[in-house]
Amino acid sequence: MTSSESESHVDRRALLAGVAGSLAVTAVLPAAAAQAASADAGAARTVPPRGAPGGRHPSNRPALEPYGLADAGPDLWPREDNSFVLPLELRPRDKARGQVWMRDTYVNCFVVDGRPLYVATGTTRVPGLEAAGPWNDGIFVWTARSLRGPWKLADTTRIRPGAEKGKVWSPEFTGENRPGRTVVAPWQEYWYDDRFGKRGQAWAPELHHVRGTWYMVACMGDHSRKVGSFMLVSEGGVEGPYRLVEGNLDKPFGDPFIGGPSFIEPGAYHHIDGSLYAEGNDAWLVLHNDLYAKFRGDMEDIVTPTDLPRFRQTPYTPEPYLEGAYVFKHGGKYYLLHAAWDRTSIDADGSPRYAYAPPGEGRVQYQYDAIVAVADRFEGPYSKRWTAGVAAGHNNFFVDSGGDLWGTFFRNPNFGYWSHPSRIADAAVPGVVRLEWTGPKGNRLYVRRADGGRGSGA
Repeated sequence: MTSSESESHVDRRALLAGVAGSLAVTAVLPAAAAQAASADAGAARTVPPRGAPGGRHPSNRPALEPYGLADAGPDLWPREDNSFVLPLELRPRDKARGQVWMRDTYVNCFVVDGRPLYVATGTTRVPGLEAAGPWNDGIFVWTARSLRGPWKLADTTRIRPGAEKGKVWSPEFTGENRPGRTVVAPWQEYWYDDRFGKRGQAWAPELHHVRGTWYMVACMGDHSRKVGSFMLVSEGGVEGPYRLVEGNLDKPFGDPFIGGPSFIEPGAYHHIDGSLYAEGNDAWLVLHNDLYAKFRGDMEDIVTPTDLPRFRQTPYTPEPYLEGAYVFKHGGKYYLLHAAWDRTSIDADGSPRYAYAPPGEGRVQYQYDAIVAVADRFEGPYSKRWTAGVAAGHNNFFVDSGGDLWGTFFRNPNFGYWSHPSRIADAAVPGVVRLEWTGPKGNRLYVRRADGGRGSGA
């Protein structure tokens, strides 16, 4: 998700400035972590091969107490030795920056017609705006045969000759609606008001290949007439053309509830950050931050449109706002991913404290992390969560064509570490980072650690 306002109505920039007045943010950061995070965002890196010496698995990191503390260790950062930024084909809007501006990076690998096909998408912005709001122009897709590339924009030129290449869906496409075929619903169209001007944007898209058909799950963002998750189905290949599924003709998935920024009209806010998990012939919708629903066999709607079931989780106390729910299966286990802000504060002994805590006095947004829990069943119960990657929040995990594990990251440019003027140029990027699995006893996934996390094994 791309909102900078959805988790709280506290003036967080004022909060950040206030705390920085008594404690320099850089003083809170471990020096080793700051150095490790200074990776050049533009170049591909040489990454160690998977596996561990002697077939041993890496060890689990120690549990932090009390539950809810964040693991800010430098070995959990995406670094030069374990990550790189995808060399996506540039659009005209990207050439001045030299790389694609992207949030909520999503990458996956599918076998299509017997060959691996990598796909990438995410939240992007229009020229002239610093963020993906109050409007953007839809969803772009890139494809490649290798994770290293070359990454090319999906060839949409046969669908829309003369239009911008790679754009597979946009609120602009209302003219493609036909009786019995809706591409853009009325609640997804652009609209205008005196406060923001042009409004409406698509956020956090994911592309999935289920039973030979391409599906796009995405979210209409905070400035839309209705805020929430929807799904598109392709009538062709990965490039489309896409249409809206039946279940979203009138509204996003799930029931409306009170949430989001104060400027969202009552009844307009639904569950955001939609994701899709498929296994065998079944598929489920995953919504923030603990809801799910099974899709009908025809994938046109969910089986239970209202009163959705909830994942059985082990929440923090108190539970902060979470985003970007995603389910990934590996080693026979189900991993439930969330994005959470690690907020720093000063502990009673004067040392820095890192925790997944709600906004509060003396708490500064530091990193937008990936936190993960594991279960034997899709619905749970899920274990206690752990920090899987620092600054890797709102991501997904995937397996490449060689069987290696990867995660995505983008470095949140709105607040915290990556919003600093000295680092902002390396924020909002389509990044991928190697992961490591601690084996059938440890059952944890982490960002690939510098020493391999070898320890005593698991």
